[in-house]
Amino acid sequence: MRNDFRLGGDLLINRIGFGAMRLPTNSFHGPARDPRTGRAVLRRAVELGINHIDTAAFYTSGDGTVRANALIREALHPYPADLVIATKVGPARTPDGGLAAASDPAALRPMVEENLETLGVDRLDLVYLRIGGVGSPPHGESVAERFEALAALREEGLIRHLGLSNVDAGHLAEARAIAPVAAVQNHFHAAKRDDTEVLAVCEEAGIAYVPFFPLGGGLSDLTGDRMAKVADRHGATIPRIALAWLLASSPVTLAIPGTGSLAHLEENTAARSTALTPEDLSDLT
Repeated sequence: MRNDFRLGGDLLINRIGFGAMRLPTNSFHGPARDPRTGRAVLRRAVELGINHIDTAAFYTSGDGTVRANALIREALHPYPADLVIATKVGPARTPDGGLAAASDPAALRPMVEENLETLGVDRLDLVYLRIGGVGSPPHGESVAERFEALAALREEGLIRHLGLSNVDAGHLAEARAIAPVAAVQNHFHAAKRDDTEVLAVCEEAGIAYVPFFPLGGGLSDLTGDRMAKVADRHGATIPRIALAWLLASSPVTLAIPGTGSLAHLEENTAARSTALTPEDLSDLT
């Protein structure tokens, strides 16, 4: 099994990346975390060989005082030559600290420009169009006008690669008819395996499949007898086995576990060296 993947055909990244959502706070409405810890986690991630960071301008603490993009810039700029930073646009913070998805294509340019400014770059490596809310993809909702708006920004040179998040196979087909799709970020993990149709399309087309909440995100329980059995066999934690399962599930899957803890970062990264056997995979089926 390869531990790297060529995103968009040209950006070589390690398949274990880092999700920045939990750097400012443990939840969207939770208290701000110490930004010094966030910067330390980011620097250690790069030291461990992580070269794919997933972020968004709306990843902030509830009071807006700690922001993921600012932490990334403060900790890592000027960026290593091989570092790939992915971000997403569509949702925006509401006055009460929640999120609302933008349906107006014209709203996407200011969001892209905000990410360019806060990250301190002239071009974004990968921008996902995120649609819908926290639940399932909004089936039947067209992404065409919004994806066309992002494709135009790609033509301007502000974006290198385009992606989609929280979508179904119909959304993916609609977007691919407009411009190349380099990555899809959907809800998928060892305890939630109902997105196999989109994963199959991505695998056939060489599109990166990047599960959000790869360890459940607090919404699903990954523990269980089968997972515990494999973890005991490897002398590993359940999260480490869950990440290894994601990597083994398809050659196009990438993992972006997020954490505000240095210890959890080390454990998550160790999944790269956890090779699951056919017996392990059978037990986890």
